[in-house]
Amino acid sequence: MRQVSEREPELARDALAGLRAYAAAARAERPAPKPEIARAGGACLRDHGGSGPPAILIPSLINPPRILDLDEQVSLAGAIAAMGRHAMLLDWGDARTRSQLDVAGHVEQILLPLLRGIGEPAALVGYCLGGTMAIAAANLIECERVATLAAPWNFGRYPAASRSALQDMWRHSQASAQALGALPMEVLQAAFWSLDPERTVRKFAEFARVPARSPEAARFISLEDWANEGEPLPYPAARELIEDLFGADLPGTGAWHVGGRPMRDGVDAPSLHLTAERDRIAPAATAAAGETIGIASGHVGMIVGSARARLHQELCRFLDPACR
Repeated sequence: MRQVSEREPELARDALAGLRAYAAAARAERPAPKPEIARAGGACLRDHGGSGPPAILIPSLINPPRILDLDEQVSLAGAIAAMGRHAMLLDWGDARTRSQLDVAGHVEQILLPLLRGIGEPAALVGYCLGGTMAIAAANLIECERVATLAAPWNFGRYPAASRSALQDMWRHSQASAQALGALPMEVLQAAFWSLDPERTVRKFAEFARVPARSPEAARFISLEDWANEGEPLPYPAARELIEDLFGADLPGTGAWHVGGRPMRDGVDAPSLHLTAERDRIAPAATAAAGETIGIASGHVGMIVGSARARLHQELCRFLDPACR
């Protein structure tokens, strides 16, 4: 806010009004979580309905999984269930149950056991870091097909300034994170804000003009609450993510090992990579090799904004060849 106020004081003033409105807004009661159908290491698969072949939705380790089932009108899990698939959403659960796991460990000790328990090869649909992990899983177990959504693989293709800023954050935070055994969500959120500070401020300025108690206001509040929530990232996962993935680009250079095997982005199963063309969190250039379709949206907008109609259309074609 201070950065933007130096250039655009009126924008900062409006954003402060939006922040006050956001903080004071009433919150609707959230629906109960969907039923569990399998559990591994503190995480579980939640049943989102539908019939037909299984499709597993894999969210990032950062922020809660409910971005993929935000509400009745905005639910990727619900959309996939309507595509003739049995949709199951992975809920990573309490970070304390995963405190010793790095990113690779989450794949080996949580994701793979859950996939094996399904009893048949499943379609994997991974969002953000969940897409990176979906590709890793597809290296290690038979999958029907793999779709990634705004998911990085070639971390060396991030802008140099973004990678440098993340490493600076880690230098200042590592000792505390190691002592805590986790990297708090607040630290990660500050890193996300720094990628596009003006947009962060502008969205609150725009919210100041949204009528209170309108559907648009309710959606903004729900989405912003999601963005500011989440379990801390277990220290081993934070270290691997920042040092090995962002720092050394082990996936992009073919040097990332999971389960004792090198990971490659060209998996045996059919794959599709859907990228967001205005993505600052996982730029389109960082996607894995293979068939790629760009969607005119941002990182979160492709999941919950108007661009989700295009996302659902492309996913339907990929998951169900009969889809039109």
